[in-house]
Amino acid sequence: MPVIGFDHYNLRAEHALLDRLRDFYVDVVGLARGARPPFRSFGYWLYVGEQAVLHLSEASPLEGRAADVVGTFSHVAFACTGLGEIEARLQRNRIDYTIDRVPLRDQIQLFFSDPAGNGVELSFAAGAV
Repeated sequence: MPVIGFDHYNLRAEHALLDRLRDFYVDVVGLARGARPPFRSFGYWLYVGEQAVLHLSEASPLEGRAADVVGTFSHVAFACTGLGEIEARLQRNRIDYTIDRVPLRDQIQLFFSDPAGNGVELSFAAGAV
């Protein structure tokens, strides 16, 4: 069976950090909080349109999920429009970011980190700025 698309990614952390991540991905990145099945554990599902692309799940005290861990994960990327509006939002929230351009494409990328240290990219295709 072939892969037919991307579904979601999951971040696991203690409850207080989950609330900070929720606020960050809703207020800064622009995802929307939405319905989540009634799992036994606490968490949030954040959406782009009808798709829950980010699951935030509470880690149990025995899991030892440390933030800012260096590994092979670099960042998650979201396709966006409204570059000026998003840059203003990042600046209002005092979030440091870098800007890059994709060679041979008219594409702009903003890179920054979420409250747990995970990399985030917001990508703006030609005509979407």
